[in-house]
Amino acid sequence: MHEHDAAILRGALLPTAVVGLLAVLVAGVVVGAKGALGALLGTLVVVVFFTVSLVAVSRASRVSPYAAMNAAILTYLVKIGVLFGLIVAFQDTTAFDTKTFGLTIIACTLVWTAFEVRAFSRLKMLYVDPDNSPGG
Repeated sequence: MHEHDAAILRGALLPTAVVGLLAVLVAGVVVGAKGALGALLGTLVVVVFFTVSLVAVSRASRVSPYAAMNAAILTYLVKIGVLFGLIVAFQDTTAFDTKTFGLTIIACTLVWTAFEVRAFSRLKMLYVDPDNSPGG
């Protein structure tokens, strides 16, 4: 993993984990144990989904920008499919609170995305590769 990708991962993972922990605590108090479990599972879904995407795109970017774009699109499509499968699989579950699960996924996704953008915008990274410039 590139060092700038690791910085982006750290910049997004920590705030998301904090929000997920807060969601687990609030859901545990408001809804009970099933709410806390739903919030924990929702947090894990977001952390796993976004970490896998970042790692896949980082590794593919070593090959070429085209491979990175293909990896980003493929991981996006896989995440949508898996999330749809989770919704279908858990629609009638009583093992955890599905409303808390869904709300935690939304909250953690928003936090991850915002802090990923923040981390990326703070990087001192060239967006033009001087080695591949025309005439250079």
